[in-house]
Amino acid sequence: MARKKLIAGNWKMNGLTADGLALAKGIAAEVKALGKPQCEFLVCPPFTLLSAVKKSLRGAKVALGAQDCHYDSKGAHTGDVSPLMLTDIGCSYVILGHSERRADHGESNELICKKAISAHQAGLKTVICIGETLEERDSGQTIDVCSKQILGSVPESATAANTVIAYEPVWAIGTGKTPTAQDVEDVHAAVRKVLSKKLGKGNANKMRILYGGSVKPSNAREFLSLPDVDGALIGGASLKVEDFMAIAKNSGC
Repeated sequence: MARKKLIAGNWKMNGLTADGLALAKGIAAEVKALGKPQCEFLVCPPFTLLSAVKKSLRGAKVALGAQDCHYDSKGAHTGDVSPLMLTDIGCSYVILGHSERRADHGESNELICKKAISAHQAGLKTVICIGETLEERDSGQTIDVCSKQILGSVPESATAANTVIAYEPVWAIGTGKTPTAQDVEDVHAAVRKVLSKKLGKGNANKMRILYGGSVKPSNAREFLSLPDVDGALIGGASLKVEDFMAIAKNSGC
């Protein structure tokens, strides 16, 4: 089934105002130059840049996303941001369950699921991240770990219209190491089977599953041409206009 590729940039905790605006304007200009791109684009800056980046993307077919949200719409949660606040500022996506959130903040599958439900209720599309550690990979638990994360983190409210899955092997994020193309396809195919059991075959076949983890222009074509890979969640390479756009172009956008 044809699924439109999504090329998403996760800027993580990077970018002061000047650099963030220059990056957003550069991406916007390149996407406009494509005319009618064959894929969708998404950038996810830190909270401090969301409003300014939104303005810089005006007129370009680039969606705006945040890197996390709370599960409540408001309340006594110092330092947190609600899904409604994100939609109010112009976001249409939010990343949830990134391995850095799972590791640095102890986020559980249950918490991520709770956030996703709230995000969907607020009208946000969620990019729910899954992935195994090196220890889990070496012990042959990759499929089992990813399956449990899918079952626990993806809510019943998930559909192909409001949810994207991002497979990011933890050991490959920012390390320059990557799994083989066959490894990636095997995991993506297995994830789609789990989604089919949880959400139904129709939703699973339409739902996009991104690959992330040291994605760069030189390996984008190999990974993004795989049958069950529907785009990329890009970290470091999304901080350079030329690299981000090269990945997009190498994937057929």
